[in-house]
Amino acid sequence: MRISREKINHLSNLIVKDLEDSEDVSFLGETTDVRINIVRAITNELTIDDDIDEEVRRVLSSYSSRLIEGTREWEILYVKHYEQEATRRGV
Repeated sequence: MRISREKINHLSNLIVKDLEDSEDVSFLGETTDVRINIVRAITNELTIDDDIDEEVRRVLSSYSSRLIEGTREWEILYVKHYEQEATRRGV
Protein backbone atom coordinates (compact mmCIF):
# COMPACT_ATOMS: atom_id res chain seq x y z
CA MET A 1 0.00 0.00 0.00
CA ARG A 2 1.46 3.33 -1.04
CA ILE A 3 -0.63 5.55 1.24
CA SER A 4 -0.27 5.49 5.00
CA ARG A 5 -3.19 4.56 7.24
CA GLU A 6 -3.22 8.13 8.55
CA LYS A 7 -3.60 9.54 5.03
CA ILE A 8 -6.40 7.11 4.25
CA ASN A 9 -8.19 8.17 7.44
CA HIS A 10 -7.66 11.82 6.56
CA LEU A 11 -9.08 11.27 3.06
CA SER A 12 -12.10 9.44 4.46
CA ASN A 13 -12.76 12.31 6.88
CA LEU A 14 -12.56 14.83 4.02
CA ILE A 15 -14.96 12.76 1.92
CA VAL A 16 -17.46 12.40 4.79
CA LYS A 17 -17.26 16.13 5.54
CA ASP A 18 -17.85 16.97 1.87
CA LEU A 19 -20.82 14.60 1.76
CA GLU A 20 -22.24 16.10 4.97
CA ASP A 21 -21.96 19.59 3.48
CA SER A 22 -23.83 18.53 0.35
CA GLU A 23 -27.56 19.20 0.24
CA ASP A 24 -27.99 16.28 -2.16
CA VAL A 25 -26.73 13.65 0.30
CA SER A 26 -28.25 12.33 3.48
CA PHE A 27 -26.88 9.46 5.52
CA LEU A 28 -29.06 6.53 6.46
CA GLY A 29 -26.67 5.47 9.20
CA GLU A 30 -23.98 6.91 11.40
CA THR A 31 -21.24 8.97 9.76
CA THR A 32 -18.70 6.77 11.52
CA ASP A 33 -20.04 3.75 9.63
CA VAL A 34 -19.83 5.67 6.36
CA ARG A 35 -16.24 6.70 7.11
CA ILE A 36 -15.29 3.11 7.97
CA ASN A 37 -16.77 1.89 4.67
CA ILE A 38 -14.84 4.57 2.78
CA VAL A 39 -11.61 3.50 4.50
CA ARG A 40 -12.38 -0.12 3.61
CA ALA A 41 -13.04 0.77 -0.05
CA ILE A 42 -9.83 2.81 -0.38
CA THR A 43 -7.79 0.09 1.32
CA ASN A 44 -9.27 -2.62 -0.93
CA GLU A 45 -8.49 -0.62 -4.07
CA LEU A 46 -4.92 -0.02 -2.96
CA THR A 47 -4.49 -3.69 -2.12
CA ILE A 48 -5.69 -4.69 -5.58
CA ASP A 49 -3.27 -2.18 -7.11
CA ASP A 50 -0.40 -3.61 -5.05
CA ASP A 51 -1.32 -7.17 -6.06
CA ILE A 52 -1.37 -6.24 -9.74
CA ASP A 53 1.94 -4.40 -9.41
CA GLU A 54 3.51 -7.44 -7.73
CA GLU A 55 2.26 -9.77 -10.46
CA VAL A 56 3.48 -7.49 -13.26
CA ARG A 57 6.92 -7.20 -11.68
CA ARG A 58 7.06 -10.99 -11.39
CA VAL A 59 6.22 -11.35 -15.08
CA LEU A 60 8.80 -8.76 -16.10
CA SER A 61 11.49 -10.43 -13.99
CA SER A 62 10.83 -13.70 -15.82
CA TYR A 63 11.80 -12.23 -19.21
CA SER A 64 14.91 -13.86 -20.67
CA SER A 65 16.42 -10.47 -21.51
CA ARG A 66 17.26 -8.54 -18.37
CA LEU A 67 14.98 -5.49 -18.22
CA ILE A 68 16.18 -2.54 -16.18
CA GLU A 69 13.47 -0.78 -14.22
CA GLY A 70 13.04 2.81 -15.31
CA THR A 71 14.08 2.27 -18.91
CA ARG A 72 11.63 3.06 -21.69
CA GLU A 73 11.32 -0.64 -22.60
CA TRP A 74 10.57 -1.59 -18.98
CA GLU A 75 7.97 1.17 -18.66
CA ILE A 76 6.20 0.16 -21.88
CA LEU A 77 6.06 -3.49 -20.88
CA TYR A 78 5.01 -2.61 -17.33
CA VAL A 79 2.03 -0.56 -18.57
CA LYS A 80 1.08 -3.25 -21.09
CA HIS A 81 1.15 -6.05 -18.52
CA TYR A 82 -0.50 -3.88 -15.85
CA GLU A 83 -3.43 -3.13 -18.13
CA GLN A 84 -3.74 -6.80 -19.10
CA GLU A 85 -3.70 -7.93 -15.48
CA ALA A 86 -6.19 -5.26 -14.43
CA THR A 87 -8.51 -6.29 -17.27
CA ARG A 88 -8.12 -9.95 -16.34
CA ARG A 89 -9.15 -9.11 -12.76
CA GLY A 90 -12.04 -6.95 -13.91
CA VAL A 91 -10.64 -3.75 -12.49
